[in-house]
Amino acid sequence: MQPRDRRASDSGPDAEFSRFVAARWRSLTHTAYLLTGDFHEAEDLVQTTLARVYPHWRRLRPESAEQYVRRALVNTNRSRYRRRRIAHLLLASVPDTRPVPDDGAGVGAVDGNDALARLLSVLPERQRAVVVLRYCEDLSAEEVAEVLGCSVGTVKSQASRALAKLRTDARLAPPHRPSRPQEAR
Repeated sequence: MQPRDRRASDSGPDAEFSRFVAARWRSLTHTAYLLTGDFHEAEDLVQTTLARVYPHWRRLRPESAEQYVRRALVNTNRSRYRRRRIAHLLLASVPDTRPVPDDGAGVGAVDGNDALARLLSVLPERQRAVVVLRYCEDLSAEEVAEVLGCSVGTVKSQASRALAKLRTDARLAPPHRPSRPQEAR
């Protein structure tokens, strides 16, 4: 076989898709991690989403490609969440969800993401998607509404309910610090 002409492979929809994936992989994986709470599932979610998006890539306009992929990511997660919910009911034991201890070698950032993912896990799937897109990905309410295919009012109400739930969740309460015992005089 003859090697492909390099100039031909540097242009076209396949090359555009490859450049998009290379540029947005980290951001998409971060969003997926916040949606799933598990790094390996996040990578699987992004790969599954990109595999589903690829056949439609030629029809996408470059300015709307990222929004399309984010919407596909959220929808793929919804499908995964529905299927996985049944699997969770069938598990004999709860998997270990303790955070990785900080060993001083940069694991603190992982702990921070792990803590955030654990906090988000108390939210229903729709509220979690709104919080991740609105506050973690810093999208406007209008952009979140477009990604989720709902109204801006729905985004605002879901965000409000989610934040109220997070505020009242006992796991968010500040740790109790015992008061110092008074010395006898």
